[in-house]
Amino acid sequence: MDVEQLTALARATASEDPLVGLDATVQVRKEMERVEAVLVRRARNQGATWVDIAAVLGVSKQAIHKKYGGRGLFGSQK
Repeated sequence: MDVEQLTALARATASEDPLVGLDATVQVRKEMERVEAVLVRRARNQGATWVDIAAVLGVSKQAIHKKYGGRGLFGSQK
């Protein structure tokens, strides 16, 4: 998703129609989850530890490892 599409969705969250706003919110959330996964993978590939990533995301190492560690998508570094 490009910046213009994401910006349009962000604007749509303020729609007077709450269903339009909710739909946009769901789409933004899905895109942010996708972007987060990509960035976590990049960080791991560049040598970041789960502790490093967890600190940036404001969660525990266990939480981030549970979310991304078992997918087989990331390096096996600790």
